Amino acid sequence: MEHLRNQLVRTALEWERAFGNAPAITSAVSELDAAVIVGCTLNDYSAAMQGSTAVQKGVDFRFNGIRYQVKACRPSGKKGSFVTRVPKPSNYDWDELIWILYNPLYEIQEAWLWDVCSFREQFDSIARLSPSHMRKGRRLR
Repeated sequence: MEHLRNQLVRTALEWERAFGNAPAITSAVSELDAAVIVGCTLNDYSAAMQGSTAVQKGVDFRFNGIRYQVKACRPSGKKGSFVTRVPKPSNYDWDELIWILYNPLYEIQEAWLWDVCSFREQFDSIARLSPSHMRKGRRLR
């Protein structure tokens, strides 16, 4: 199944070369990558995701009884394209958050983990999160 991720990334990059902007695949790719980072096999991830939707509240995937929320950023690589803002979760209906920073080729550069209590304590009152905020968590890669 790893070939599916690679095929999706190749297609998105080809689309970006042809039309200037990559299709919105970062969420799907980052959720898979986050699951793999925490030790979930591709088969287990596939089984867990059956019947889920892209708009389910709070939780992107579950593994070993933990509800994960995933946020990710990918700069396009074009002039002036670097990550300065990290998307903030809209709720706290999860146990752990994983933030992934990609390079323009969807290769993981960094991954950071936050538990919901620590995240809420640190960032609830902060409107705009940056990579430096996320780097205060526990580094996964």
